[in-house]
Amino acid sequence: MTTAYRFSFALLACLAVLFSSCASKSITASPEGTVTNSSAVYTIPLGGNTYLTSGAGSGDKVTADGITSWSNPQSIFSTYFKTESAGRVQLQLALDGQQAGSTIKVSIDGQSREVKVKPGDQLVEVGKYDLKAPGYVQVDVQGLQKSGTDYGAVKELIVKADQDLGLSFVKDNEASRFYWGRRGPSVHLSYTLPAEKNFKWFYSELEVPEGDEPIGSYFMANGFGEGYFGIQVNSPSERRVLFSVWSPFVTDNPEEIPEEEKIKLLKKGEGVYTGEFGNEGSGGQSYFKYNWKADNTYRFLNSVEPDGKGNTIYTAYFYAPEEGKWKLIASFLRPKTDTWYKRPHSFLENFHDTRGHISRRGLYKNQWARDVDGNWVELTEARFTGDDIARRAYRLDYSGGREGTQFFLRNGGFFDETVAIGTMFNRPASETPPVVDFDSLP
Repeated sequence: MTTAYRFSFALLACLAVLFSSCASKSITASPEGTVTNSSAVYTIPLGGNTYLTSGAGSGDKVTADGITSWSNPQSIFSTYFKTESAGRVQLQLALDGQQAGSTIKVSIDGQSREVKVKPGDQLVEVGKYDLKAPGYVQVDVQGLQKSGTDYGAVKELIVKADQDLGLSFVKDNEASRFYWGRRGPSVHLSYTLPAEKNFKWFYSELEVPEGDEPIGSYFMANGFGEGYFGIQVNSPSERRVLFSVWSPFVTDNPEEIPEEEKIKLLKKGEGVYTGEFGNEGSGGQSYFKYNWKADNTYRFLNSVEPDGKGNTIYTAYFYAPEEGKWKLIASFLRPKTDTWYKRPHSFLENFHDTRGHISRRGLYKNQWARDVDGNWVELTEARFTGDDIARRAYRLDYSGGREGTQFFLRNGGFFDETVAIGTMFNRPASETPPVVDFDSLP
C-alpha cells in the first residue's frame, strides 16, 4: 500500500505535546519533592516516538537512533506517550556522546524549563511533574544555546513513577516498528459480504472533511482480497487516485517476481501512470494525478472476475462530481488466480513516517456489491480492525465506526479516544442502489 526513536528525549517530548486532546490535560512541574522508591521505570526510545514538529527543512532529524542532528534553534522535537492513570513522574534524557555544553528548553503543557547539558553527560535530569489525568502527553525540547555544533544527541526519554502508570508508546524496533509506529496506526473496515453468492462488482463513496487530509494520507475506499483502490495526498500540490493489485508471488522486491507471476496491464485510462510497486508486497500499480477536493463525495467502482483460464481480471473506475462521468483507471490480469470479489474493505493509513503526529479522518459511505446475476446487495455491516502497531497498543490514537448514516475512520494526532479492535458496526440502509450504466463504462 502506500507506503521510526532515540534516547530519553522521547519520553520528554511525549509529555510536552498531548496534541489537541492532550492540551487540556493538567500537568504541573514540581521543583520540590522527588519520586522515591520508583516502582515503575519506562524507557521511551525517541526513534519510534519523536517528531520534528517545528523547523522542517533545517536538516535536523530523528532517526532510529533518536535525535541525531540538532543544530537549529528553531527546531522543536516532540515526544509522545499515553498514560492510563494520573501520578507524579520524574523525567530524564539519555544522551549519546555529548561533545559540548548546551542549554535546552523543555516544555510540557505550556510550562517550560531550561536544562543545562554538560560535555560527557549521559543522563540529564529534566524535572518532576504531576500528571493530573490519563491520556496522551507531549514533551517538547528546543535548543537555546550551544558551545559546539549540536545541542545534543538524545536517545531516550526515561520516566520514573511511584506506581505503574500503564504507559503506551512504541517500545521496540523489531520488524522496523519504529518506522511503522511513527507512521501511526492503520485502521480498517471489513464489510460483511453474503457468502452464498459470487460477486463481481463493489461500489462505495468517500468524503474527506476539510482539514483532515494531511500529506501522506491514503484513504482507501475499495479494497479486495488481492489489492486496493482509493485516493492519496502526495504533496502540497499533488493528489492521486491509486489502484494496485498484488502479485501472487510474495516479495517486497518486484524484481524478484518471475515473469509468469507478474501482474499484466490490460488497459488504462488517459493520463494514468502504470508500473510496479514494492516494499509492502509487490505487484502492479496505477495512479491518476487528480486534485480531488475535501468535502466532496467521490465514487469508486471496481470489478474482480475470473477469465476462465486460471487468471483473474481486476478493473477500477473513478467518478468525480466535478467531472460528472466515470473514468477508467486501469485493468490488470493477475495470473494463477481464480476468484470473484472477496473481502471488500476500506482502510486509512499514513505513508509518511514524519507525519504520524497529525490526525486524518475519512467518511466511508454507501457500500454496495453486485453479484454475477446483476443484483445489487447493500453492505451495512463492518468490522473495525487495526494493524500490528494498533494491536500491540504501541499507538492508541485510532478510531472508527458509525457516524450518522456512514462509517468513519480516524488515526494519528495522539488523540485519546480509542475503539476496541474487532468491534462490529452497522449503518442504516439507504435501500437505493447506485445507478451505473455498465454498458457505457469506458
